[in-house]
Amino acid sequence: MKYIKDEAKLAMLNSLVDLEGDKGRIYEMTYTADYKLEDALNADTDSVSTVAAFVAKNLLDVPFKSNPKLSYSAGCSAFACPDTNSGNFIMGRNFDFNHIDPVTHERTMIPAIVVHTAPAGGKKSVSFVDGLFANYKCGFFTDGSSDLSLLIALPYLLLDGINEDGLAVSVLKLDGLPTRQHDPGKKKIFTTVALRMVLDRASTVKEAIEMLKHYNMCMDKDPASYHFFMADALGDFAIIEYTNNNTDVHPDTMEVLTGDDALRYVTNFYLSPSMADTPHGRNISTHGKNRYEILRDRLADLKYKASPAQAFELLQAVSQGPDDDQSSTGFTQWSQVYNLNEKTVTMSILREWNKQFIFHIK
Repeated sequence: MKYIKDEAKLAMLNSLVDLEGDKGRIYEMTYTADYKLEDALNADTDSVSTVAAFVAKNLLDVPFKSNPKLSYSAGCSAFACPDTNSGNFIMGRNFDFNHIDPVTHERTMIPAIVVHTAPAGGKKSVSFVDGLFANYKCGFFTDGSSDLSLLIALPYLLLDGINEDGLAVSVLKLDGLPTRQHDPGKKKIFTTVALRMVLDRASTVKEAIEMLKHYNMCMDKDPASYHFFMADALGDFAIIEYTNNNTDVHPDTMEVLTGDDALRYVTNFYLSPSMADTPHGRNISTHGKNRYEILRDRLADLKYKASPAQAFELLQAVSQGPDDDQSSTGFTQWSQVYNLNEKTVTMSILREWNKQFIFHIK
């Protein structure tokens, strides 16, 4: 590892485990180093490049000549409801992203990386990372050529996760200009740093929302933005969107959508009434519309309750496969059912529904 010299960090990064033995498709790691969240929250992160610069300065041991290469995006579907059988609260989630090689135009297969964290003074959590966002392809860990140094960035590359109090979070892609808030006196915060903060410090959806209000959200993938979907062990759930009905201007108003069964599910267009008649809103956008309608109709049929098996059936119904649209969100990398009371995640990768991995908060 060219950029890591600390023995404890080296041991941590080398502890990565291939959960299938040698397929290189899904790995698990317990992250024990200090990833310096408080410093990240004070660093005015407003883009992938500023997160990369933070990682280079604060987490690597040997300086990069330039910032390390990191990227980020997300398609996805998500929903939350009570478990019909147990009364526990569950969240379902598909992470959809289609990595297409710009030269060959072939799909690049990713490694999913499961990351356990237990920060000093913070909450234990398990989160999930698309390894290609750190430029790691399927099988990278044993290919003999990949520098593993950028595994040090994993806490800031999460797409979803759950903490020890049963708060689960996820991020989903939107079309249009990226969010850019500019409230005086507030620090900037990038998408993934916000997710890390919420998992490490919030116990409930309400606490997470209050935390987010204290920062200027900045999402730098142009042209795209994101909304958050979260749920907790108390049964609360919310969609957090950043809006501006003038779509020629960056979204800058935080809106919280909650409390209605019609807000238990989300895909890839704005659900805020203020955005409904914009090109990226619910009345006009077709991005994820078919998946959204399936979630809407089936959850209504189930009276907004689902067993874990029914939740997986729903995820299967809204999954995207090899023959679907080859757009950036057209391929389901993983599917998860979170049990928010038991603090577990049951996960399948690549639509292999009969093969499941179960993760607990360590």
